[in-house]
Amino acid sequence: MTETRALPTRRDEAWRYADLDALAPVWPNIAGQREEIAVAAGEAVSRQIILESGDPNVAVKTLAVTIGKNARFALHCLAIAADYGRISVEATLEEGAHFELGGAILGTGDQTLEIVTDIRHAEPGGTSNQIVRSVLGGKATGSYLGKVGVARDAQKTDASQSVKAMLLDRTATANAKPELEIFADDVKCAHGATVGELDKAALFYMASRGIPPVEARRLMLQAFIADAFVSLDDDSVREEIEAKALAELEAIT
Repeated sequence: MTETRALPTRRDEAWRYADLDALAPVWPNIAGQREEIAVAAGEAVSRQIILESGDPNVAVKTLAVTIGKNARFALHCLAIAADYGRISVEATLEEGAHFELGGAILGTGDQTLEIVTDIRHAEPGGTSNQIVRSVLGGKATGSYLGKVGVARDAQKTDASQSVKAMLLDRTATANAKPELEIFADDVKCAHGATVGELDKAALFYMASRGIPPVEARRLMLQAFIADAFVSLDDDSVREEIEAKALAELEAIT
């Protein structure tokens, strides 16, 4: 008989902002579940994740990815339709491999949505780029926890994280925790995180040009989250995921 893993606690940094009360009823069915992906040397693989709602309205998706020598793995994800939603990615990069993440978190009401990553540069010459954009209204909570680890032998690593959140209401909460753990000495690693509100001067300028306030807000937010999907090479797939994001933006604004 397989023993079910214990429900996480907030002492575990990766679950610090999770809605554990919402998670508890489904935990026995999902504990330990993850999708294993192996990208062979020289290959390029692209995946998209859009969280689905259910009953109970909890969606948890966990990926464990190994990216072979000179291979590329790109993940674009949208966290929207769940009371509690979590996308978690563990990726290990071999020599010259690349990991790309573009993610958007769009929440309102009492939603808790999060993207959690653990990217491990195990060998030299690997690169990774993570871009996450959040738009939050009501009492929603959106979180990004991203760890980048660079092993001692992983020289010439180039890793970056860009995390930005837009709060539509003062009651919404954005958490951003980019983290670097570097043991090599010849690397280029950077991260940045900002939380703000819509630029009132820009809204005023658009209004002076005859653009209605609702339309101005929509255009600004659309441009804001588009950063997350710029790296999606397939135009039709990018248009599809951006359309879903736009529909959700219209619902929360």
